[in-house]
Amino acid sequence: MNSRFLLSALAVVAISACTKAPTGSEQPGSLTPVELPTDHPNINPLPDPEMNGGHAGRAPRRISVAQLKTSIITVTGRQWSQIDNLASSLGQADYAITVSDATEPNLVFAKFLEDGAREVCLNAARDDLAKMTPDTRVLWPDVPGAPRDFTTLDDTTIGNNLKTMSIRFWGSPFDDAEITAWTETFKKVAARAKTANRPEQAWGSICVAMMTDPRFITY
Repeated sequence: MNSRFLLSALAVVAISACTKAPTGSEQPGSLTPVELPTDHPNINPLPDPEMNGGHAGRAPRRISVAQLKTSIITVTGRQWSQIDNLASSLGQADYAITVSDATEPNLVFAKFLEDGAREVCLNAARDDLAKMTPDTRVLWPDVPGAPRDFTTLDDTTIGNNLKTMSIRFWGSPFDDAEITAWTETFKKVAARAKTANRPEQAWGSICVAMMTDPRFITY
């Protein structure tokens, strides 16, 4: 039941909150050539976006296993116990068969990362439940007191904590449309966590969603 709950919660997060829809007011951009001084050294022009997957610069890349280890520790203070055992499956070079890290997105990486995120995030959430001082918590430092029933939180408190988490995990805040969607998703997840008597799953599920989001694993 708990596994099904987490998977369903993450599906809701991924569908309702993680995808930004373009607004109708957006207009195609244009570049105005800049005249360089005659003594300026030669530069390599940016590739044509139409020839580069829609990107003016290089396309996003997936982080390596070493970068993933560092990132997980940075945002949660703990490590995924199986990351070294699964390193080769995640794309780390073994220098016997492969001599370079694989950093292309694939289903194997996504599956194992989801397993690791659930382990790390739920353990971090359990630890947070025992911390009485908000600013010592990893996942909900902006929630006052020491609640175990997160269905009582108001939208402002939820939104503030979600913004803190987005900066912690991704280095950038939510925009207004995203914060509304994620707040509604959190309230649904918190209600399920209360029903299951598993309070760690409330913010723990949000942590899993953020750790498996492309903004966490690409640069």
